[in-house]
Amino acid sequence: MFSEIAPLLIVVVAIVLLLGLIMWLKLNTFVSLIITAMVTGILLGMPLSKIIGTIETGMGSTLGHIALIFGLGAMLGKLLADGGGATRIANTLINKFGEKRIQWAVVAASFIIGIALFFEVGLVLLIPIVFTIAKESKVSTLYLGIPMTAALSVTHGFLPPHPGPVMIAKEFGADIGQVLLFGFIVAIPVTIIAGPIFTRFAQKIVPEGFTKTGDLDSLGKQKSFKIEETPGFLISALTALLPVFIMLISTVVDLLTGSPENPKGILGFISFVGEAGTAMLISVVFAIFTMGISRGKKVNDVMDSLTNAIYPIGMMLLIIGGGGAFKQILIDGGVGKTVEQLFTGTAMSPILLAWIVAAVLRLALGSATVAAISTVGIVMPLLETSDANLALVVLATGAGSLIASHVNDAGFWMFKEYFGLTMKETFLTWTLLETVISVSGIIFILFISLFV
Repeated sequence: MFSEIAPLLIVVVAIVLLLGLIMWLKLNTFVSLIITAMVTGILLGMPLSKIIGTIETGMGSTLGHIALIFGLGAMLGKLLADGGGATRIANTLINKFGEKRIQWAVVAASFIIGIALFFEVGLVLLIPIVFTIAKESKVSTLYLGIPMTAALSVTHGFLPPHPGPVMIAKEFGADIGQVLLFGFIVAIPVTIIAGPIFTRFAQKIVPEGFTKTGDLDSLGKQKSFKIEETPGFLISALTALLPVFIMLISTVVDLLTGSPENPKGILGFISFVGEAGTAMLISVVFAIFTMGISRGKKVNDVMDSLTNAIYPIGMMLLIIGGGGAFKQILIDGGVGKTVEQLFTGTAMSPILLAWIVAAVLRLALGSATVAAISTVGIVMPLLETSDANLALVVLATGAGSLIASHVNDAGFWMFKEYFGLTMKETFLTWTLLETVISVSGIIFILFISLFV
């Protein structure tokens, strides 16, 4: 029995080790992650000759997805900030919604943006705007940051076209339209619960976190503007949301055409342009004109903004890569197979089983997408003899894959570094936030299952 659960116990030991290195020995987070990944690989019985290769693979796969988006997103944010666009957007939202309802403005904007963008892209894109709004409305960055990340995380876990829901729906044979419909029914109340409502609770349990201004250094030096010096709201909003529009158009076309595997001609071009990296690059070029050249700025000054956007994110990229390395060690070390064996042969409801399996995999492996996709193989045999609604099984898998994000998840480190939090504060805000999303999500899903 012990040998069967040993990999899960090793995961617990690894997490304790990581926390000890960071919180007690005060080691650099990236160094701590790499040390923990190596020790975990050894404890899991991986050949010593493969541990470094696995770490490199984990860093490469994580940064391969994030680095391009991260870099271009930082540039777009910096151009918006230095060109005055972020200030104009912030002032307009404050004036339209009023300072008392500014949280709801952020929730609405984040939810809309989150439908089309990957979590990391949306976070990088919205952070400069949220920081500016917080500064202009004189509230904590975390007060707006929690609702923002709640909306982004909910759309990432529940709604197509995000990779998790789409891939799971295809594997289960679920109707993507039903997934989208039920997904919206679940996502809206969950976003409200995990956003504005949870923020009030978080202010009571981590009051010190709400006194911090966030890591503004990660966005570079911020400029101050008089409102008359800034570009118009429409052009500022278009510049900020251009990648959303581009990717949304591509997504709609994919849904209408059935997402062919190797699209050619005009469909191939739309698919290429709709890729996150391409959309961000086009948006950066557009911002160079709207936030720089068209406002009479010299090209050299605009290029300085791009250069200055990259310097501060170097360590954050390494930390995220380190989280990816740790995740890959857990995957290659067989932790996923251990979870699969634990749930083989169960007679539990597929909806509840999908949530539990995805939750355990999320805790063990870190990546929400990996946890969701890995759950498919475990739950699939049970669906053959069940009449459970497949769209709800998809959503339950997505809900489980969001639970309790911690040190083996890139999102944990992004949230911590951006908002300048300690490890304890990050656990009591970000980790708890993700848990609220997951638990409230499965409650709504089970309630819907009573009627469909």
